[in-house]
Amino acid sequence: MDVIRTAIGLMSGTSMDGIDVALIRTDGRGFIERGPFLGVAYDAAFRERLKRALQLARPLCDRNERPGELRDIELELTGRHATAVTAFLERFGLSADAVDVLGFHGQTVLHRPDEGLTIQIGDGGDLARRTGISVIYDMRANDMVHGGQGAPLVPAYHAALAGKFQQARQAVCFVNIGGISNLTFIGTDGRIVAFDSGPGNTLIDQWVEMQTGKTYDPGGEIGGRGKVVTAVAERYLESPFFRGNVRRSLDRGDFAPLDQGEASVEDGARTLAHVAAASIIKSASFLPENPSIYIVCGGGRLNRTLMAEFSAMAEGLGSRVLTAEEAGFDGDAMEAEAWAYLAVRSLDGLPLTFPGTTGVSAPVSGGVLAKPNS
Repeated sequence: MDVIRTAIGLMSGTSMDGIDVALIRTDGRGFIERGPFLGVAYDAAFRERLKRALQLARPLCDRNERPGELRDIELELTGRHATAVTAFLERFGLSADAVDVLGFHGQTVLHRPDEGLTIQIGDGGDLARRTGISVIYDMRANDMVHGGQGAPLVPAYHAALAGKFQQARQAVCFVNIGGISNLTFIGTDGRIVAFDSGPGNTLIDQWVEMQTGKTYDPGGEIGGRGKVVTAVAERYLESPFFRGNVRRSLDRGDFAPLDQGEASVEDGARTLAHVAAASIIKSASFLPENPSIYIVCGGGRLNRTLMAEFSAMAEGLGSRVLTAEEAGFDGDAMEAEAWAYLAVRSLDGLPLTFPGTTGVSAPVSGGVLAKPNS
C-alpha cells in the first residue's frame, strides 16, 4: 500500500511578489487531499534585493556558486521561508511533527537551459534546521543532468488533477500564468505534453511599476482602459521562441521590457496583456490536439483584461476557458501544492519530469533531501 504523507509546498515564483504556502496529503500518485493555503507577501525592500540577486547571478557558470552578497540574499530568503512555515503552522493549528516534508522551490535567479544551467537560491539544509521538518529542494537539477530543460515541473501534479476531465473524454490544458506562463496538456489518451508558453505577468508588472510605482495591474484595470499597440505586440509575437518544433523553457529576462515612451501607461498594459494571451494561443498550436478546456491558474487569471483576450482567442478556436476556481481548484495554491506533491514523489524515487514535459531523455526523479538534524 502506498504511504500517504502530509507535505507543505513553498513557492516563490518569477513575479517575486511573495511566498505561497500550501498543504496537501498525498501518496505522490493518484491520492490528493488539498489542505489550507497562505500567501505571504514580500515587502518592497526585499523585492529589490531579489532583483539584485538576478544581476549577481548573471555572470555565474557554476550552479553551486554563491559569491558574497548573493549568499546573504539566499540566507535572508531562507529565513523568510522559515518564518512563513511557522506562520502557516500557527494559523492553521498544526505542529511541525504533523508534517512529513517541505517541498522548497527557492528563488530562480538564473535559468539557461541551452547551457544546462539553472540556479535556485535557498538553503534547504538551513530551512530544515530552522523548521524542524525534512526538506526536499533543488528539484530541477537532475532533469538537466539528463538532458531536460529543467522546467516545467508542475505537469506531474496537473496530470494527477486531470482525472475527471479524462473520464469525460476531454483534452484539458492547464495554463499557469505566473511571471512566465506554462502549459500542461493531458490528451484524451492520457498523453502529457508541457512547456513554457511565453511571457505572463512579468512584462506587465515591469511596465506598470516603471510607469506608476505599483507592482502590478490590479485586476487588469489599467490595461482595460488602453488599446493594443499593434507594432509593439507583433514585435514580441514574432520572437524566434514561437517558431520551430522544439519547445524550450524560459528565463525571466528572455523577453525585454517595454522602453519608456513606447506607449501610454494604459496602452502598454493592454498591449502586454494581449501579448500574454496571444503567446498562450501561439504556443498551444504545438500541442497534439486542440484542448477542449483550458484551466487557468496563477496570478494572471485575476487580470480581467488578459483573461478576456485569452477567452476570446480560445473560444474562436472551439475551446472553453475556466479559471481554476471554476474547475474546482485553488488557482493561488496550485503551484505550491505541486511542490508539496513533487516532494513526496521525490521521497519515493518517483519521476518528477518526463520526455513530454521537459525533453528529458527518460522519466527521472530529482531533488535533494535535507533532514533537520543533519
